[in-house]
Amino acid sequence: MKRLLVALAAAALIVPPAAAQRERRAEPVPQADLRELADEVSQESLRAIVERLVGFGTRHTLSARDHPTRGIGAALNWTEAEFRRYARACGGCLQVVRTGDTVTGRRIPTPTLVENVVAIQRGTTRPDQVVIITGHIDSRVTDPMNAAADAPGANDDGSGTAAVIEAARLLSRHRFPATIVYAALSGEEQGLVGGRILAEHARAQGWQVVANLNNDIIGNSCGSDGLCDDDNVRVFSEGLRWQGGDSLRPLVRSQGGENDSPSRNLSRFLASLAEQLGLGLDVRQIWRNDRFGRGGDHTEFLNAGFPAVRFSVAVENYNWQHQDLRVENGVEYGDTIDKMDFSYLRRVGALNVAALAALARAPMPPAPTVEGAVSTDTTVAWAAVPGAAQYVVRWRRTDSNQWQHSRRFRTDIVNCAGNACLLTADSSRTFSASLPGVRVDDWVFGVSSVSADGYESPVASAVPGGGFGPYTPPPAPAQQQ
Repeated sequence: MKRLLVALAAAALIVPPAAAQRERRAEPVPQADLRELADEVSQESLRAIVERLVGFGTRHTLSARDHPTRGIGAALNWTEAEFRRYARACGGCLQVVRTGDTVTGRRIPTPTLVENVVAIQRGTTRPDQVVIITGHIDSRVTDPMNAAADAPGANDDGSGTAAVIEAARLLSRHRFPATIVYAALSGEEQGLVGGRILAEHARAQGWQVVANLNNDIIGNSCGSDGLCDDDNVRVFSEGLRWQGGDSLRPLVRSQGGENDSPSRNLSRFLASLAEQLGLGLDVRQIWRNDRFGRGGDHTEFLNAGFPAVRFSVAVENYNWQHQDLRVENGVEYGDTIDKMDFSYLRRVGALNVAALAALARAPMPPAPTVEGAVSTDTTVAWAAVPGAAQYVVRWRRTDSNQWQHSRRFRTDIVNCAGNACLLTADSSRTFSASLPGVRVDDWVFGVSSVSADGYESPVASAVPGGGFGPYTPPPAPAQQQ
């Protein structure tokens, strides 16, 4: 059946002056609810979790698995017990599992069982839509193979693990349409092993992962050079989508999308959320996958085709990372708890909690496409999304880093006027919106979905690889006979 094209009045598409070109969501997210959840994050609770983790002496992946109080085994057992305690408190709302694999590698010379502790909070209406928060529980000193020395790992990554556990404690008290997964990962320091194990598990389970929020080194605010910054948190996101490889590159070259991977739009979503909620913490978007020449567990989710970002402190202190405990020339080395800034960690944890709740309440982002070559008009199309009551079409200049303009469409009214327009689907539940006078060559387009109670998804860009699902190469064109 023929699609109904919803025409927008050309007069409504006048571009504002450059000074006004800054992204604003068409309507605010339900700020009061999210801010209330964020404010429940407890600095005292986070400190207690980090203290407990540091108390295991070392959490090196190759350390003891059978000692009751020291090593990776004791740390995993304690984390599992915490998740099970929260599960009992919420009437069994958390399924607690261990995902693992026996691994060998450059930093795992003999076959070793590497396990993650995972708590799964099933969604009430869209359980296959999944949001994942991760932090790695393992620690190390200068020699990555030294499993015997004390490796407190307070900040790297007791801080990220504490954010995961605190999020589970708080959010398990509530119910969400989508599933939230809380994961303490092992083996990060030995080669991102835990991230790969959980990403493979997610793919095997058929999870529709809308986001992996990986928290790694989020608990200090002063760097090695004395520079301090407790006003910002860095969020790292890849630009050109890695998953898809060489099959995606020619399409991006032809149609654009170098700055529009789903992870990049997830980063934009987090920056906007932090601004709206006023948590006293701004997101500094770092537009590369990770710190220069370094890596984290989110990369394994990206490799599996899932949107993923890394939270990390605004300024790092390299004297306190991957270091033997010592003092040299009056300089203290080692990742100890006295170097932490728990007020800062609380705010980073609060942003994570708010983001998890917002993402788990919002529908999945659509998977839009765009047409308009050799035309003065542009048409954006997308399939209906379960749970979406509205959609927001957004666009920006190709050299702009943030979305600049938007139109909101509702599915429950008949007439199109202003920001409220009818979208009528064809038999395949495909929507179309026409943007008269907007030339496709000069803009990047995207669409977000909005729930009936106002929770908006991240924007999915209408570019090759812009959808939030794993990338599937288009079929090869049929050969002419």
